[in-house]
Amino acid sequence: MFDFEEELKKLPDNPGVYIMHDASDAIIYIGKAVSLRKRVRQYFQPSHDEGIKKKQMVEHIARFEYIITDSELEALVLECNLIKEHRPKYNTMLRDDKTYPYIKVTVGEDYPRVLFAREMKKDKSRYFGPYSSAGAVKDTIELINKIYGIRTCNRNLPKNIGKERPCLNYHIYQCEAPCMGYITKEDYQKKITKVLEFLNGNYNPVMSELKDKMMQASEEMEFEKAIEYRELLNSVAQIAQKQKITATDGEDKDIIAIASDDTDAVVQVFFIRSGKLIGRDHFHVRVGTEESERLILTDFIKQFYSGTPFIPREIMLQEPIDDIEILEEWLTNKRGRKVYIRIPQKGMKEKLVELAEKNAKLVLSQDKERIKREEGRTIGAVKEIEGLLGMEGLNRMEAYDISNINGFETVGSMIVYEKGKPKRSDYRKFKLRTVTGPDDYASMHEVLTRRFTHGMEEQKEIRENRKQEEAASFHRFPDIIMMDGGRGQVNICLQVLDELGLHIPVCGMVKDDNHRTRGLYYNNVEIPIDTHGEGFKLITRIQDEAHRFAIEYHRSLRSKSQVHSVLDDIEGIGPARRKALMRRYQSLERMREASVEELAETESMNLAAAEKVYTFFHSGKETQEASKAAVEQQPRI
Repeated sequence: MFDFEEELKKLPDNPGVYIMHDASDAIIYIGKAVSLRKRVRQYFQPSHDEGIKKKQMVEHIARFEYIITDSELEALVLECNLIKEHRPKYNTMLRDDKTYPYIKVTVGEDYPRVLFAREMKKDKSRYFGPYSSAGAVKDTIELINKIYGIRTCNRNLPKNIGKERPCLNYHIYQCEAPCMGYITKEDYQKKITKVLEFLNGNYNPVMSELKDKMMQASEEMEFEKAIEYRELLNSVAQIAQKQKITATDGEDKDIIAIASDDTDAVVQVFFIRSGKLIGRDHFHVRVGTEESERLILTDFIKQFYSGTPFIPREIMLQEPIDDIEILEEWLTNKRGRKVYIRIPQKGMKEKLVELAEKNAKLVLSQDKERIKREEGRTIGAVKEIEGLLGMEGLNRMEAYDISNINGFETVGSMIVYEKGKPKRSDYRKFKLRTVTGPDDYASMHEVLTRRFTHGMEEQKEIRENRKQEEAASFHRFPDIIMMDGGRGQVNICLQVLDELGLHIPVCGMVKDDNHRTRGLYYNNVEIPIDTHGEGFKLITRIQDEAHRFAIEYHRSLRSKSQVHSVLDDIEGIGPARRKALMRRYQSLERMREASVEELAETESMNLAAAEKVYTFFHSGKETQEASKAAVEQQPRI
């Protein structure tokens, strides 16, 4: 039993992080303190009031622990990391977990490319952004490739110049085929220089060039080409118009403002890069009834900048926040250069903050109803299912399905829903190893056994510090398993869990004769369900998703087996030689008719490999018949 009075006496007068646990040992709150002794004791003083949310939190504390640090800055860094890892119930939390796209120019390559990137790595490439719209980034990249004819392939150049035919982009005049040596490295680099100027905001040269080409094409009565140049010119003009100048100092800034009511808050962020407003974004924040906007902004900055790779030189806020000096020091350390947090009082900067605040208020009013509907479809639907089953705490649901055609290439799928939403990063596929033929029960037994056996092994490795939790993929077990079927499927799952000594609730999603969901099978009882409720709709989505994921995997395996070439069975004939042979002979019939000498003349082939191919096609009647059958089934390449 945790003795609060005794443990409070032991608290040190040092900076650090304190962690609150509930009766089930789940982490419900994480905070930092300049003095752990003073801060943690405050929670348990009757006269101390931090609002309804903190009061409810204190009522659920079963024990606490703490980590001492050398400074308040270290405590701040540790607090951010732990909150991001555990996402405690009573901490102010971002509802969004977004990453921002960049435009990446691979200037470290001999023939650079312009790519879409989700993170900024320490490599030899140049990065532009981050941008708030992935669609705008993709449109810009497409426009750059059209205007400058930049290659989009991933061929290793100049090593592989001339080894393969140019792609379609060359034939439609959108690439000058550096892969074939049709453009020199120097000329290609000139194009990249223009691309970098374009991405830095210098649009005038390309607009002038496009205008001249449009006029020239028009004078030469090449009207289709003129229209094409006109469309490109309009696209560049649109991008140039979006890059509105908002500051003359050319600095990187984030403008942050908040709007809140009793239960919801929206934080609006304007991104200014090199003095230009490149985009904006908003974030819904989970808040308590009496939390101040000052506190919400403080927590937002900690979470937002602990997860983004780019930190601007200046962050402008609508009002002062707690710990400005320590936050500036933390952000400066992360950025590697000085970061300033400022509250503008007049001029253009103040107007930008006011504009961000107006946008936040607008989003809050517009999205409140949408958020409620979304929560009804997800968390509300889970609550409905909990009520039907008489359970609580259903966060993670797993569902499984089997797919095959007459027992051919049997596969299993595992899908995961958390808080009523699909968590696709945790989906898994299984290719059956021990089952032959169309036996769904035996297949499901193998899939479940492999899934939970692997999970138990990972949990053991994590406990023994032989494996990091981030590297594990099966260690998290569900709060409930949803089986696509009734008594039979449920019993198979219960059998596997019993064999492994696990205790996880199992529920069947029962369908009627028309393959429509009619109820849930739980604890040997079929429970009817309201077909108009959100719980029913969630169950239907889970069933459909498990079925879709299994069928897609099965379809991909069928496709691979159907395009399997008979040449793959010849020793010494790998992908490169197979491609070269099919490129030269077009079909296996012509290949069989070729002599050893002719086969040896094929690109990538030598005499030894040619003899193996010839022997394969002429070694006997059975092989010939097999080859002939393969020829008849083989698609023309």
